[in-house]
Amino acid sequence: MTLKTVSLETLDLIYENNDFIAVCKPKAISFHNESDTMGFFNLAKSHFEIPLWPVHRLDKLTSGIIILAKSKKVAAEFGLMFENKNIEKTYLAISDKKPKKKQGKITGDMKKSRNGSWMLTQSKINPAQTTFKSFALIPKIRLFVIKPLTGKTHQIRVALKSLGSPILGDSRYGGSESDRAYLHAFRIKFNWNNETIELENAPTEGKYFQLPEIQHALKKLSSDAYTSAQ
Repeated sequence: MTLKTVSLETLDLIYENNDFIAVCKPKAISFHNESDTMGFFNLAKSHFEIPLWPVHRLDKLTSGIIILAKSKKVAAEFGLMFENKNIEKTYLAISDKKPKKKQGKITGDMKKSRNGSWMLTQSKINPAQTTFKSFALIPKIRLFVIKPLTGKTHQIRVALKSLGSPILGDSRYGGSESDRAYLHAFRIKFNWNNETIELENAPTEGKYFQLPEIQHALKKLSSDAYTSAQ
């Protein structure tokens, strides 16, 4: 079967060295092949025309930074770094619902619900852990700066739903209808060969991400307390 492809004109190379590349994944593209459509990983390999290995992934609806290794050995090293929580990630999200609390930590086990969804439970045997801060920049629109301390499936989406603030456009978890699901992998930070690598990629897709108030906040993210969601 021949897989359909999608345009990757918006594919941005954020960083490259001898071991890996960092690329911005557009919204609404699955990381792996999906039924008759080629996934982002294979599209990236075709686009850059070099051997690549997956290191981590983002949900189909999520845009932002993805690391792709140039060798199997490097991919394995990144795998250990993720497993040992030596990689710090920061996400941006927008919701049109006020959260139960403006900042803090969300902790709880996650279990499979119906239709492929997940839900947060009160138990903490092997919990998902997420820290966040939120900012009411526009009436009824709130920006979230999120740091997942673990890497569970749909972790951020479930965490925000548990706050009463599902991500705008994330219909699976009760988000209001919008032009996209507003979740973006904004920053990644880690040590590589005794060097601190800190990469950022601001979102370019989505009308709410382009609002002046949001854009002003994004410009401050690199320098002030917006990103200190501890």
